[in-house]
Amino acid sequence: MNTWQRSVVALAAAAMLGLAGCGGGGANGTGQPAGETSQGQDGGGNPSGTDTGTGSENNNGSDPGNGADTGTGGESGTGTDTGDGSNGGTDTGGSGDTGNSGDSGDSGDSGGTTTPTAAAPTLKVLSNRADLISGGNALVEVVPAPDADAAHLQVAVNGRDVTADFAPDAQGRLIGLVSGLVDGPNTLTAGGPGMHTASMAVTNHPQGGPVIAGPQLQPWGCQDGAQDAQCNQAPSFTWFYKSTDPTKQGLRPYDPANPAQDVAFTATQDGVTLPFIVRVETGYQDRDQYAIAVLYQPDRPWTARTPQAQFNRKLVINHGFSCGVDHRTGTAPSVISYQPLSAVTGALPGGLSDALALPLGAVTTDPTVYALGAGFAVMSTALDYSGHNCNLPLQAESLMMAKEHLIDTYGTLRYTIGEGCSGGSITQYWVSNAYPGIYQGILPTCSFPDAWSTATQFADYHLLLAYFGNPVLSVNGGGLWTEAQMADVEGHVSTANSEVSETAQFHVAVPTDACAGVPATVAGDTGTRYDPTTNPAGVRCDIQDAAINVFGPRPPALWTGTPTSVPSEAAAAAITGHGFAGFPIDNVGVQYGLDSLRRGVITPAMFVDLNGKIGGLDADTNPISARTPAVEPALANAYRSGMINEATNLDSVAIIDCRGPDPGFFHDAYRAFASRARLDRAHGNHDNQVIWEGAAPIIGDAQCGLNSLKAMDRWLAAAEQDTSNTPLPAKLTKAKPVDVVDECWSGAGVKLTDTLCPSTAVLTQPLASLLTSLTDALKLPVPDLVGTVDTLDPAVVSIYRTPRMVAGDAITTDANKCQLKPLDRGDPAYGNVTFADAQWQALQSVFPDGVCDFSKPGVSQQPTIPWLTYQDAAGNVVYGGTPLPAAPQNSGEGWASPAFQPSATTSGT
Repeated sequence: MNTWQRSVVALAAAAMLGLAGCGGGGANGTGQPAGETSQGQDGGGNPSGTDTGTGSENNNGSDPGNGADTGTGGESGTGTDTGDGSNGGTDTGGSGDTGNSGDSGDSGDSGGTTTPTAAAPTLKVLSNRADLISGGNALVEVVPAPDADAAHLQVAVNGRDVTADFAPDAQGRLIGLVSGLVDGPNTLTAGGPGMHTASMAVTNHPQGGPVIAGPQLQPWGCQDGAQDAQCNQAPSFTWFYKSTDPTKQGLRPYDPANPAQDVAFTATQDGVTLPFIVRVETGYQDRDQYAIAVLYQPDRPWTARTPQAQFNRKLVINHGFSCGVDHRTGTAPSVISYQPLSAVTGALPGGLSDALALPLGAVTTDPTVYALGAGFAVMSTALDYSGHNCNLPLQAESLMMAKEHLIDTYGTLRYTIGEGCSGGSITQYWVSNAYPGIYQGILPTCSFPDAWSTATQFADYHLLLAYFGNPVLSVNGGGLWTEAQMADVEGHVSTANSEVSETAQFHVAVPTDACAGVPATVAGDTGTRYDPTTNPAGVRCDIQDAAINVFGPRPPALWTGTPTSVPSEAAAAAITGHGFAGFPIDNVGVQYGLDSLRRGVITPAMFVDLNGKIGGLDADTNPISARTPAVEPALANAYRSGMINEATNLDSVAIIDCRGPDPGFFHDAYRAFASRARLDRAHGNHDNQVIWEGAAPIIGDAQCGLNSLKAMDRWLAAAEQDTSNTPLPAKLTKAKPVDVVDECWSGAGVKLTDTLCPSTAVLTQPLASLLTSLTDALKLPVPDLVGTVDTLDPAVVSIYRTPRMVAGDAITTDANKCQLKPLDRGDPAYGNVTFADAQWQALQSVFPDGVCDFSKPGVSQQPTIPWLTYQDAAGNVVYGGTPLPAAPQNSGEGWASPAFQPSATTSGT
C-alpha cells in the first residue's frame, strides 16, 4: 500500500472513531463525516450560490452547532459547500462554476472563521468528453493543487465516496475508474480538508446508445444471448498465439489452461520481450459488436491505471468493406488479421476473388499481426463495417464509444491509426473529416472519399447501362454504339467497371432490396420489408432511409405531383408521420458524353439521343423519363454533415493512401486524387496526404498495409514530440519524415521511386512481365487493361474518369447538383461540333433551364461542420444535426498525447 492509500485509510479509520474533525463533503446531505448528521442541501442553480444546512454534531457530547456555508458566484447545480465539524463557525468558500467548481470550507474552530488555504484539485475525465460518456464508467484523473495535502483528498460521484477507486499510476497521477454512473447528469467532486472542492458534471448515456447519432434504426434484431432489447451482453474473451512453426500461419487459438508448447516470443517497440499471446475481448455496445485485441500475459493483471508493460498505448482500428445496411447485430471485423485484398474480393462477384488473391497472397505480411506483436491494441466495431452500416454519425458514435471503453479498460492512448480498404476507407476518410480527433492517422487502401459523392457515379452508371442495354440501339440514323464508345462516355476503357459496380453496389439504394434483420414483406405489417403497394409503411432497406436522421425526410410538397413522386409516400406518411428520406443525388443539366462528343468519339446524333433518353430516378429508384432533382434539405445536409466529404477538417489527420491499377472492379484509382484535390481546394495544399502507388491491382502493393503502418507510426511519433501551440495541420506537415512521400512500389514490397509511378517503359522488364501475368490471370475483358506495356496509356496506375467528369465535372467530383448556365450553341465545350437544327431543338427540350456549369460550386455545397449530434437532450431527432456545444474543460485527454490535443479541442473531443 502506498503512502497516499495509507493516509486515506488512516483518515477513514479516524473518522469512524469520531476523532477526525474533518470529513468529506457530500452533495444533498450525503458523504458527511462520522459523528455528524447532515441535512444540508446543495444550492443547485440558486443565483445567490448559497448552500444552507443544519448539522447536529454527536461527537463525544459536544455542543450542537449550526453552520451556514456561502459559496460566492453560484454553483449551477454542481458545486458542493461543506463545513466539517464546525462549532458555531462560518466557512466561506470560493466561487463555484459549471466546470471544476464548487467549494469546501475547512473545519471551523469553536467560535472562529476558517478559509480554505489550498486551491481546489483539478478533475479530468480522460476516456471521452464528459458530456458524451456511455456505459456507466469513466476513467478520471484528479490533480491536486500544488499547495494541497493530497493524502487527505476525497472523491465522490453523486455523493457516493469513490476515493478507494483512485491510486497513483506509474507516473504518479491519481487515476481511478469511476463506475455506477446513472444515465443522464452525474456530479463528480474532489476535495478535502483545507482545500476548495472541485466539481464536474458528467453526462452518461446507455451502453446500448444512442449518444450522438439520434433515434436508432428500427426494427433491430439482437444476437443470441443478448440480455435486453439493446443487445447488451457481458464481454467474452478468447486467446490466440503465434507459433514457432512456420507452417502455422497467422494467429492460432490458444487455451491458457492448456498452453501450447510452440508459442513464439515477440519483442515490442518498447523493448519488452514476452510470449506472443493475444487476448481478444468481444462485447456489445451501441446495439452491436465490438472487438479489442492486445498482447496479453494471462497470469498477470491489467487495469487502465496499470496496463501490462508491453502495451505501447497506440491503437489500430480495423475496418470492413462495401456500403450497405443491416437491421440486426453483425460481426466486428477481425482484430487478429487484416488483408486489404479481402475487402476488394469480398465485394466482387463469385469467381473473381481467388483469381485476384492468388498472385499476391504469398508475398503479403499481415499488418495486424505486426501491430499486435509490437504492442499496439487493435480494435474494430461492427458498425464501422460499412457493408453493415454506411451511416457516418453512427460509425463515429460506435468508434467513440469503443475507444472510451478501451481507455476505461486498457489505459489512455498516445494516438490512433485506422486501416481499411474500400468501404473501410470510406469510414476513415469521412469520420476523420466530420469527427476529427477519432483518428490521428489513417491508411486508406482502394479508397473512396465518401459514399454520397461516389453515389452520383453509381447512379450515372445505372442510367447509362439501362440506356446501353437496348438489344439494338439505333440512334436516328447515327449508327450503333460500340463497346469503345460506351466505355468512353462512362470514362473508362471498358464497360466492365460500370457492370461490376451495378452488381455490387446500386442495389443498396433500392428500398425494396432485402436486408438482414427485416422479414420479407407481409401486407400491412410495418415491421416487414417495404412494398409500394401492399406495405407502403414497411421497412425501406436502403442506405438513404437508414440515414434519415442526417438527410431528413422529403417535404410534403414532393409526395405527389412531381416526376419523382410515388403514391406510397403519402400513404406511408399517414402512418409514420414523415416522408421517405431525401436523396442528395441530381442529374439535372448534366450533358452525358460531352467530352466524347467534343473529341469526336460519338456523333451529335448519339449525344442528343443519349441525353434525351437517359432520364432519372423516382423516390423508389425506379427509372423515369425526367431528370432527377436533388431533394432539399437532404442535399445541404449531406454537405454539412460530411456525408459528402468536403475535406474541411481533413487536414488534421495524417494520410497514407495505397493505390493500385484499376482493372475495372469499380475501385477507381482517381478517388485518391479526388481526396487530394478536395484538400487542395479547402486548404491550399495536401501536405498531410501521400499516395503510394504500385503494380498490384487495386491495393498497389502486397506489403503496402505493413509498410504504410510502419511509416505512419514514425510520422505520428515525430508529431507527438511537438507540444507547442502550433496548429495540428502544421505539426503534421513539419513532422512528416523526409522519406514519407508519394511513392511507387513494385507490387511485391520493393520501392521503385520516390514519386508516383511513371509509365511502365521506365520500369524494369520483370515488373512489366508481372503486370502482364496479373492481367492474364484475371482474364480481363480488355487486354492490358491495367496499363501494361504496349498500350496507348502505359501508366502503371492509369487514372480513368467518371461519367460526370466526361460531362465536365472536375476530379473533385463532389458537385452533386450543378449550377446551371444557358444552353449555348457556341459553347467552347462542344469544340467544332455542329448540331442540326432538329438536334438543337431536341437539346433545348432536354435542357429547358440550362446545362451544368462546373466552373461554379455545386448547389448547396458548403463546408463540413464537425461534431454534429442528431438528437436533443431528450433524445428526440434533430434532422440534419446540430453542433455539439464546446467540449467540457478537462475531458477527453486520454484519447491522444498532448501534441494532438488541438484537434481534440476544436473537434470537441
